[in-house]
Parts: sequence; C-alpha cells; structure tokens
Amino acid sequence: MASDTIFALSTAPGQAGVAVIRISGSNAKAVLEKMSSSFPEPRVAALIKLFDPEDKAELDRCLALWFPGPASFTGEDVVELHLHGGRAVVDGTIEALAKLPNFRPAEAGEFTRRAFDNDKLDLTEVEGLSDLIAAETEAQRKQAIRQMDGELSNLVEGWRDRLVRMLAYMEAEIDFPDEELEEGISDQVKHNIEQLKKDIKHHLDDSHRGERLRNGIKIAIVGPPNAGKSSLLNALARREVAIVSDVAGTTRDIIEVHLDLSGYPVIVSDTAGLREIEENTTDGIELEGIRRAKLHAESADLCLAVFDIEDRDNLDQETLKLLDSDNSFIAINKCDKTEENLSDTIFVPGFDVTSISTKSGEGIGILLEKLNTWVVANMGLSGSSSGITRQRHRSALQECLDSLDRSLLTDLPELCAEDLRLATRYLGRITGKVDVEELLDVIFRDFCIGK
Repeated sequence: MASDTIFALSTAPGQAGVAVIRISGSNAKAVLEKMSSSFPEPRVAALIKLFDPEDKAELDRCLALWFPGPASFTGEDVVELHLHGGRAVVDGTIEALAKLPNFRPAEAGEFTRRAFDNDKLDLTEVEGLSDLIAAETEAQRKQAIRQMDGELSNLVEGWRDRLVRMLAYMEAEIDFPDEELEEGISDQVKHNIEQLKKDIKHHLDDSHRGERLRNGIKIAIVGPPNAGKSSLLNALARREVAIVSDVAGTTRDIIEVHLDLSGYPVIVSDTAGLREIEENTTDGIELEGIRRAKLHAESADLCLAVFDIEDRDNLDQETLKLLDSDNSFIAINKCDKTEENLSDTIFVPGFDVTSISTKSGEGIGILLEKLNTWVVANMGLSGSSSGITRQRHRSALQECLDSLDRSLLTDLPELCAEDLRLATRYLGRITGKVDVEELLDVIFRDFCIGK
C-alpha cells in the first residue's frame, strides 16, 4: 500500500470555480508524462492540456504543479492539478488517474500520514493541521497555527533533551563507578528533575484552556421555569432556536447554539427550568430534564442564571446552589416591566447582576460585553504559552511527572535511570518519537479525503 501512488480531490466536492486534485507517490510524475501535453518545471505553475491516458481525449486545460520529493508536503513526488471545478471535469480526471498502473484513491488522512512517516511532520504538528482545517473562530485558528508551526513540539522536545542529558549523567555513574567523575552528579540530576517537574506542572496547570479553546467554551443558561432562558438563547443567537412559551416546563432537553465571542468558540446551552417537583409526580420527562440541567450546569465553564423580575425578592434556591461567584453571571429578565435599575436594587453577594429584557433587547448588549470579557480573561492563551490541546498530551505529561516523582524516591542510580528512561518515553509519545502505532489510526482517521 505504501508503494502505491495515491490521488484525491483536495478541495470540497461539488461545482466550483477551481478544483484541486493531489497526487503523491513514486509514480506521480507519470501523470505529467502520460496525460499531459508538457512537463512543468519543479515548483512552477504551468498551463497544460490534460488527456485521458488511453483514448487521448482532452479532459481539461488546467494548471499543473510538480514537486519532486523530498521537497514536498508528503516527502514523495507530488503533482497538483488545478482543474476547472465542474463535476464532469473532476469525475473524468479521477477516472483517468485510476487507469494508470499502481494508482489508487487515497484514504482519509493518507497524504498527512505519509508526511508523518517521512518525517515532514510530527504528531503534534499533524494535530495542529487537523485543528486548522476544523477551525471556526479566530482564536482556534491562531492556536492551530502555533501548534502546526511546532511550538508544542519544540517545548516537549526541549524537555526531552533535558531528560536525555540527565539520563546520560546517571548512566555514566552506573557504567563507570571507578572513574573520577564529577562529585555530586546525583544531587545535580535530582535538582534538574525538580526544575523540570516545575516547568511541566506549570503547563499542566492551565485550566484545560487549550482543550476548551479547541472544543468550545461551554456556557449553560440555568434558572427557574418561565424566567426567559429560551428567549435569552434566541436573543444571543439572533434567531429562533428554542420554543418560547408561557407554559412552565416547555424546555425538557438541552438545546445548544454555537457562537463566536471575541474570536473564541462558545457553546451556549438552554436547559430545563429548575424547580421543586412533588415526589409523587408522574412527569418523568421533566424530572429527567431537571437532572440533565443540573449535570450540564456542573460541567459548564460558565453558568448564566436567569431570573424573572417578579422573583427578585425570592430568587430560586435550586438555581443559586449551582452557581459560584468566579464562573457565573446573573441576569434579571423582563426589566421592561419596571423603570427601576435592577442592577442596583438586586444584590447577590459575590455575583455580577445585569438587568435585561429579552423582549425589548435592553441590557443584552451589556450582558454580551461581560461574557466577552470573561471568555477572553479565562480562555485566552498568553503569547509565550504553548497550549496543551488534547487529553493524550495531558495524560502523557502526567505519566512523565509520575516517573519523575519515582526517580526522586530512590538512592539507587539504576532505578533512577530507569524512571528517567520511562519519563523520556512518555514525552516521546506526544511527538511520535517512540512507537505510537496504536494512536495513528485514531489521529489520521479524522482527516478528510485528500488531506
């Protein structure tokens, strides 16, 4: 399979102005030799006529790019055909390519897999590329580019180099006990281990910002029935997402909307109304909705509690129990019913209170500004920090720390060296410097065909 030359449509399927077909493999240049009227210079776009290799029927007049390996994305010979984007042109070209010997359609992620196999990308850069393709907001794009450019890889490899040097000192003490080595090698190594632990812990103690940015920041709208939660969701989304009704308990399940706040991906969820229900109630659906609402609020990054103005003197306790002052906002809805400044008259210790009206739109802009400020403050990555974007990175770093901890608990250089060797291996799993075959299928299967 690895010796085959692969091809695929790398642009979105369907009618378009331009469609790009990518070909990679040792026989890639056969496309230009057997299907083209001319052979372009390396890395120079050339206008060519493209023919069927069997009957010589003209398929298209297109631009061709020729990238001889290893100076290509995959490290192999690569040809790109920039065709007119009609379905018939694309289908005809793909059928013609399949007629060439040892040519076959590429599998999902196979081009990137070959780039990894040929040391063009490591695993973190592969994941950064995948995230860049999937990025929907400015912050996601920036994080993906940083990872694709090797920021996380360079950080991990720097730690790994430090570990290798420590291991070399310990091995020297083991292998040459009779030599006059520098005194205090073990103490110096243990000091360096402590410093490395401190650096790794600093990056792990990031409140999962990288994963949150990649997957979306979760905001749960909670509150008692008929407070206006669904109306607020519709106002934030600027479209009719949730059903709004005066009947209590209309929302039974979680309704989610994806928003872009200051370039950060946010998932806002409308939940079932929270209230005490009699033990002998037969409405099991509402009970399940309330249970899910509480679980969703507990797992959310931010809770947005909505209360009705008529309940301002007796705010729902079931809702208040779910809130904490650092990651919660309170909105008092239906302020159009009064001329009072509710933010001044309603005080909940430790909480930010905003008066709004989902009917008139009053206060919605102020609430959005507060949400924007919170998202940027809590989820933004600093300019010098390389974010951990996946759980597998976090797990490998934690296993590395565990090995470093064990290495400090022994006075035997042989045991210390073995734990350092394990720690080095765990770091290597992040970038793919050690055997990670079990991870590869999981990572590459999420790529689209043609990438």
